[in-house]
Amino acid sequence: MVWEEGRREDPSYPITEDGVYDDVFYGAFQGRDAIRDLLGNYFHRDGENFLWDMLDPIADGRSGFSRWHFSFTGRTAANRGRRVVMEGVGYFRLSGGLIQHYEDYARAGEGLVQLGLDPVHCHRVLEKWAARQNAQPALAAHVAGRRG
Repeated sequence: MVWEEGRREDPSYPITEDGVYDDVFYGAFQGRDAIRDLLGNYFHRDGENFLWDMLDPIADGRSGFSRWHFSFTGRTAANRGRRVVMEGVGYFRLSGGLIQHYEDYARAGEGLVQLGLDPVHCHRVLEKWAARQNAQPALAAHVAGRRG
């Protein structure tokens, strides 16, 4: 799949009515309208000239993964005109052939640096992400350093 600038209002986006898109920077958006808002407004508020390549997709009907390359030209005060390039993996939970939940797993540190954030801001963002990650019940044993 290749997503480019002109597809921001594509009504054929293959997501369930109550699907979730959990973006690495903007967080979770639920429902087709909210996801269209994320792609059509949030992304385009902060960037332009988007390219998004989904590579090597695999799926078993219940879930799937795909590597991705994503890039854009910044539009915020911190990164105006700067090209931001990222890579990562997308995790898909599927229902009836549609995406029920999509979540990014990105090499986000590189993205934060390219976004032009100062080191203190980068540190705050990474602390927030670490806290969100470590609060997941599935990681409790890892956070505690023991099982049970």
